[in-house]
Formats: sequence, structure tokens, C-alpha cells
Amino acid sequence: MPLDRNGIAKRIAQELKDGYYVNLGIGIPTLVANYIPKGMNVVLQSENGLLGIGPFPTEAEVDPDLINAGKQTITMIPGASLFSSADSFAMIRGEHIDLTILGAMEVSENGDIANWKIPGKMVKGMGGAMDLVAAAKNIIVAMQQVNKAGESKLLPKCTLPLTGVRCVKKVVTELGVYEILPEGGFKLVEKAADVSIEDIKKATAGKLVIADEVKDIVL
Repeated sequence: MPLDRNGIAKRIAQELKDGYYVNLGIGIPTLVANYIPKGMNVVLQSENGLLGIGPFPTEAEVDPDLINAGKQTITMIPGASLFSSADSFAMIRGEHIDLTILGAMEVSENGDIANWKIPGKMVKGMGGAMDLVAAAKNIIVAMQQVNKAGESKLLPKCTLPLTGVRCVKKVVTELGVYEILPEGGFKLVEKAADVSIEDIKKATAGKLVIADEVKDIVL
């Protein structure tokens, strides 16, 4: 079965390491906050000025004044810190973020990412994604592999305006986990249980490289 949004977030949470400072992008990436392994010390950063994001609040915990960059209500862990967005972007541009997890509309086989604009549609602005992709030490993309029309979003070349060039290291979708190869290509290293390699080939427009051993994703 393909993974759902929470399944994608759970798999990406396995990429976290103790002591990491992590920025979560809008959409599926925000769900990673709910799946940090117990006992692991990870500090989640929001570009609107917060270090120490906790899991999403229960209905009783909701504070409308406490939001992330995507305007979602959140919680704070003990020791969390609030500050200006200028300080937040100084952290990002100063390369103090160990891992950035972003959503995307398209990713190319070279690791280019397009995630901020669809031509002809109204947008509020590019947000902080362009700073994040320029300065992050490691970028993982959480996304659906095909669009509503069934067309692949893992492409030879992005067709939408780019956010960053050759910056994505890994992509996790509902179908599998892919590493971006230095020479270009999506290397399939894990797949969702009961999803066939043939299904993945049909859903991947860019160059697909199958690892010698492709394991099932374990959540």
C-alpha cells in the first residue's frame, strides 16, 4: 500500500539524529514533529521565529497566538525560544540548520526543487524556502510522487519556477525513498510495502536507478 501523509512523515523522522536542528517546511513536513523518536533530542526551528516546536496541539492545547510559518497552531517544548524572523533567518543563512525538510511540486533528477509558485496562480511570496535551500546542510523532500492527473512529479527537469538548484539529497514519497545521485538520477533504496517496482517506474518520469537491494519501508 502507498504511504499516506503521516506515513511519509514517519519515514522521514527516521532520518533525524540526536542534537539536530531541523527546519520543517509547510505541508507534509510539519507532521514530522509528531514522530520524533522517544529519547532523541531534536530542536525544530520555524522561520517565523521559534526554536523548540513540539507536537501539534490537542484541541484543549490550542493557542491561536502560537503558530508556525505555515500559520498552523503548534506547541513548544520546555526550553523553547521565541525571537524575530531576522534572527531566524540569520540562523538559516549562517548554516546553523542541520536538516531542512521541504514539500515540493516538482523535483528534478539533478536535485533541483520547485516548490513556491505555479505560473498564473496568486502567491503571497516565495517565503523562506530560497534561503533554506541555499544554506541548508541537508535537504529532504516530502511529497506525493504524482499529481492529481496521475503525472509524475519526479522529472528529468523541473517545469515550474525553481526554488533551488542541485540541493535536494533525498526524496520520500508515498511510493518510495530515493537518493539523488551526484551524476543525476533517482536511486530507489526503499519502497512502500506491496508497491511494485513496475508501479514505481510508471510514476517516475526522471532517470530511475534501482538499488541492488530495495527494502520495504518499515515505520
